[in-house]
Order: sequence, then structure tokens, then C-alpha cells
Amino acid sequence: MAMGRVVRRVTTGQTTGSRVARALRHLEEVMPKMVERFALEKAVMRWGLRVSVVVALVAVVRPATAVAAEAPAPVAGGVALEEVVITATRTAKESFDAPAAVSVVGEEEIAARRLPRTVPDALAELPGVMVQKTSRGQGSPYLRGFTGFRTLVLIDGIRLNNAVFRDGPNQYLSIVDPLIVDRLEVVRGGGSVLYGSDAVGGTVNLLTRAYTPEAGRAVAPRLYGRYAAGEDAWVGRAEVGSSRLPLRGLAGVSWKEFGDVRGGRDLGVLEHTGYDEHDGDVRLDLDLAKAGEATLTLAHQQVAVEDAWRTHSTVFGRSWHGTEVGTNAVRSLDQDRRLTYLQYHGRDLAPGVDRLTVSLSWQAQQELETRVTASDERRRSGFDVGSLGLWFQGESDTEWGYWSYGASWYRDAVDSFEQRFNPDGSLKSVRVQGNVADDSTYDLAGLFVQDDLALGERFDLILGGRYDLARADGGRFADPLTGAATSFTDQWDNLSGSARLLFVASDTVHLYTSLSQAFRAPNLSDLTSSIDARSGEQEIAATDLDPEQYLTAEAGVKVHRTRLAAEASVYTTRIDGMILRAPTGRLSLDGATEVTKLNSGDGFVHGVEVATRYRLTPAFTALADVSWVEGEVDTYAHTGVPKSREPLDRLAPATGHLGLRWEPEPSRGWLEGLVTVAAKADRLSSRDRADRQRIPPGGTPGYTVVTVRGGLSLRPDLTLTAVVENLLDEDYRIHGSGDNEPGTNVILALDWRP
Repeated sequence: MAMGRVVRRVTTGQTTGSRVARALRHLEEVMPKMVERFALEKAVMRWGLRVSVVVALVAVVRPATAVAAEAPAPVAGGVALEEVVITATRTAKESFDAPAAVSVVGEEEIAARRLPRTVPDALAELPGVMVQKTSRGQGSPYLRGFTGFRTLVLIDGIRLNNAVFRDGPNQYLSIVDPLIVDRLEVVRGGGSVLYGSDAVGGTVNLLTRAYTPEAGRAVAPRLYGRYAAGEDAWVGRAEVGSSRLPLRGLAGVSWKEFGDVRGGRDLGVLEHTGYDEHDGDVRLDLDLAKAGEATLTLAHQQVAVEDAWRTHSTVFGRSWHGTEVGTNAVRSLDQDRRLTYLQYHGRDLAPGVDRLTVSLSWQAQQELETRVTASDERRRSGFDVGSLGLWFQGESDTEWGYWSYGASWYRDAVDSFEQRFNPDGSLKSVRVQGNVADDSTYDLAGLFVQDDLALGERFDLILGGRYDLARADGGRFADPLTGAATSFTDQWDNLSGSARLLFVASDTVHLYTSLSQAFRAPNLSDLTSSIDARSGEQEIAATDLDPEQYLTAEAGVKVHRTRLAAEASVYTTRIDGMILRAPTGRLSLDGATEVTKLNSGDGFVHGVEVATRYRLTPAFTALADVSWVEGEVDTYAHTGVPKSREPLDRLAPATGHLGLRWEPEPSRGWLEGLVTVAAKADRLSSRDRADRQRIPPGGTPGYTVVTVRGGLSLRPDLTLTAVVENLLDEDYRIHGSGDNEPGTNVILALDWRP
């Protein structure tokens, strides 16, 4: 007999609720002790835990029978337990039933509430996420202490990550237009069994919008405009959706001009923080069978970013709390990304195959950096990456559980270059390579299988395994010792597994625990890099590397009552062989400290995340969340010094949010206030302390930022949204960033859908 229902829900009395209440009280007592060494973070944790846990206890200690007959009300935002998500288990499942920490940001939150300028900004208010910004055109989310190529980003299930992604923060999530996103699914924790290499800190899946036909309308146009005073930024979008069954289509263009940011009360205008961006997209969905039983999707999207400066490394940087100003006269980036894919989604195709998805994609990314040094030398460097992707996934509902299985293969073809010119414009030199090896390829292939098995009425067990193979062919790169052109080939394989257990304590309380492996195979950036790694560092190639290994244990609770949505998770990750930079003892030709990479990093990361939303009245909803992470890893801090255990680079400070939303029903408007509190980020590694252009001596100061938002439906087809960010004009910086955030920033958006 097939088990179509993955999770069986049961009703229990007050006894289970009391046990959960005692567990939550114990969590409230234990967690502040974990941060006793950090006074400011302790205060933030206490504040957040008291608000979050007390709100949860108010509802949990009430008898479950009192609300058993009531249907849970939808709750928007970071705690969205009623949302159906696919990224956590790679199958459709309510977030409440998923044994993982999951957050969802929907289209309405992006376009009509938060009004973020980039996709990373849309993640900034989620628990357990810190968005670092090297510049205004670069945003990199930290999930549980990891970022860059240790966070996997997918677009409709297709890898955005490629072989040139570098260590530390990168800008590539910023080159996706947030206005094409239907929803963002963020799964915190290791996901390599389902998605392969790079899914260490978490997985971010951007699911793009498709046109849904409206009754009586064959064509649906839309105009959208956004203006931000604190950024002098204009955003416009025009799109049209159309349907002539069985074909549906959606096409749009976005035009963006971001001006120079005005900082907080003491900084004024920050020069060269603006840039331009132009985006376009089209998506066609062909329904091949009735009721959407099979769909063929053809989509294309492209983004072009022009003249986005890394201002902190130039003479236009601003000293803040003792940071140093850069020496370059110019350092700007042009970015271009194009993705075209064809996907087939079918269900009930044949006996034993309930669902099948097949994806074929081509993604191209180009990057061009222009730099003028203090000596007036001009440098042009860049790369082109073409990524061919093919994957499939099947799902089968059997007597032995709900099985999902599949395979994937990606090939990255990479060309890179660097040219240097004298002050008079004449060619000085042509280097062997750009940031990574020229004329190179990188292959990543994997097979996975997972079984979701109901064990009686209360337990749901998910077991999974994966095999991956990675191969790098470095066609042409600079030998670390001689500087002459050389090449190499190497390959690695990996087996990973995971086990997740969900316990249905009651209709409204679910507990889960998991043990999962993650890994990251060395990519071309690890193996053949030639980049400025940080302020004053020059990275060279390192071809003798092995995959990084991670093992994460996690436990969590989710509460979903009529008026309450809450979740809490505690996790610990063991790090084995993390690839880290280490000084070679030499200086580069430019006088920078030369660094290479080694599998030297053994260590740990552990932390806690708590988030709650409570409906006080039919019109008012309160929200609170807090997150804290600690991590250490073995590091070679200085030349000639044995490796020692230090904090992870750019470790996020304890951070919390407290908010109140007013949204009566029925109503044409809504209003929301949010307070963000971050402790001082003073747990610094030696490389953090050396990053004097971005991190002030002693650490990044803590901050408290107030945001007010509101929206009004002016008429059925026209919506106005207004946001005031940083109401108190706080002068602050997100830890590890190169620029400060805007001061008081008034944002207005109009959405017209005639």
C-alpha cells in the first residue's frame, strides 16, 4: 500500500505541550550561558530569547485541545510554517513538516513590503543570515558562519555557483534581478546529499515567477517603479504576461540607476558607490496535459551591471572608526550574466514514477575589472565562464516510503586574462592568466537517492546518500614558483549521507533532529587563483588540495498554532580540512603578502536560531527573532608561526529583530515597524585584524536600526509602498563590509497592474 501522506498528524493533550514548554524554558536558561564571554552579545541574546521564547510559551502552555479545531492562520515572513517548500527535502512539503531550518521570502515581501535593491538585501532580515557588502554592488549572505563558495545558490534548481567562485564574500547573488523572483527558499545547514558540493552553510533557491492566467484577461501588463532617496536610486520595470492556453508567457525588462549613497549622520555622501544595471527576462510555460500534469518551460534571463566600484580599496574610501583608506585611483567591475534553460515537469507518467523533472541549462558569466593603481598603472582583468548543466529528478511513492532520486552534471568552460598598461596608455605586459587559469574546464557530476519513510503515526525518517565526482583541467596558469605558464589535471570523488527524523508531538508541535554531511570540492579559484585576496594580500595557485568535509548535528522545534508560528534550532558543525589561505613568507611583485591555500582548517561552528510571530489581535502581529553563531578553525596566522585556533573570518555578531505589523482585514493598507539590533563584532581572526580597510581596529561597532514600512492600495490596480530605513540616521556598517549602510533612507514604490 502506497504511503502518499509523508507526515501523519495526531492530536495530544496538555502533557506534550507541558513537556515542550519545559524544554523551551530550559533552552532560554542554557543559551545565554553559551555567550557569557561576550558581554554585548549576551545582552542581545537575552533580549531576543526572552521576547521570542516567552511569546512561544504563551501559546504552547495552553492546552492543545483548546485550539485543535481551529485552522492555523497564514503568517508571512521568515517564519512561514504553512508554506509549501521544495528545497529542504527536494520534494514538495510544508515547512512545518520539513526537518530542517527553512525560511521563505515571497514576491509580495520583495516587491511590496521590504523593497530590497538586490536579492541579498531580501535575505537580510531572516534569522541566521548576515549580508556582507564589500561594495554597494556586492552582497554576500553568511549562513551559519559560511559564505561565498560555501553557500550554494540555485535558480529554479540550477546552480549559480561555478568553478570561479572565490573564498570569502562574492557578488554573484547580486546579479540576479529580485523582481523576477516568485519566492526565495533558504535552508540553513548542510545540503550536500541533495545538491552536492558547496552546500555547507546552507542553500538558497530562487524560484522565478511564471504567469498565472487571470479570469477574463488574455494580456496582463505591469509597470513598477522604486525610488530611494538615501541611495539616489531609481528602479523601473515593465512587463507583460499573456496566456493563450496551453501556452503562458511572462516577459519583462528592468532598468536601474543607483546613485552615490548618503551615509549616516556623520559621513555624508559616499563617492563612487553608485552603478547602473539593466536586466531582461522571458519565460514560456507550455501545459502538455490537462490540469498541469506536464509542463515544458523555456526561460531566459540576463543581468548587466556597469561600473560598480570597490570603493574601500580606492582613494575615495572613507575612514570610519579607524579604518584605512585604499590607494587605488580606480577599481570598478562590470558584470554580465545570462541564463537560458529548458525544463520538463511531469507527474503520474508511468507506474512507479509519480513525478519527473528534467533540466537542461546554459549559463554564461563575464566579469571585467578595471583598476588604476597609485602609480597610475592601468590594469584590465576578467574572465568568461560558460556553464552547461543537465540534471533530472524522479519521485516514487512506494510501500517503503516516498523515494526521490536523480543525477546531475555541470561543465564550466573558463577563459581569463589580465593586461597591464603604462601611465601613457602603452601596453606593459600580458599576464599568463586572470583571476583563475585560462582555457580551463571544470566538471561536477553526482548521483543521489533519498527515502522519506513514515514510521507509525508520530515519526518520519528521511535517509539519503550521494556520490559526487569533480574534475579540474587547469589549461594555463602561472606556476607559483617560476611564474611561467603551466597546466594540471586532477579529480576527486566523495560520498556523503544524511539522516533526518521528525517527531509529531501534536497537531501544533513538531520536533526534529538531523545528522548530515556536507563537502566542498576544490574549484579553479582554490587551485589556480591569482587575485588580491584581501587588503594587502596576493593569492597564488595551490594544486595539492582535497575536498573539505563537514558534519552537522541539529535539533529543532516548530510550533504552529492559530495565532503563533515559532521555531528554534540548535546546531553544531565539525570542520575537517577546510581550505584556508596561509602566508608563504614571500612578497608579490606589488609588495603584497603572498598567500597560498592548504587543507589546514579543522574546527567547529555552533549556534542557535529562534524566531516567533504571534498574532496579538486580528489586526496586530508581533515578531521577534535572534541568532547567534560561534566558530573556530585552525589557521596559519603569520609566516613562520605554527597554526593556531582562531575565530572564523568575519563571524557574524549576535543579531535580533523585534517588530510589530498592523494589517486589519478588510483594509486597503498596512503598517509595520522593525528594530534590528546587532552586537559588536569583536571576535576577530588574524586576517580580520589585518583587513584594516573594512574592519575597524577592535571590531565592527554594534548598532540599533529602526525601520518603518507601510502600504496602501490606492485602487484595485495600483499599490503604493513607503519605507523609511534607518529612521534614526544611525552611522553603521555590517561586519566585514567595505562601505557603510545608508543613513535615513526614504523609499517609495508604485506597482501598477492595469
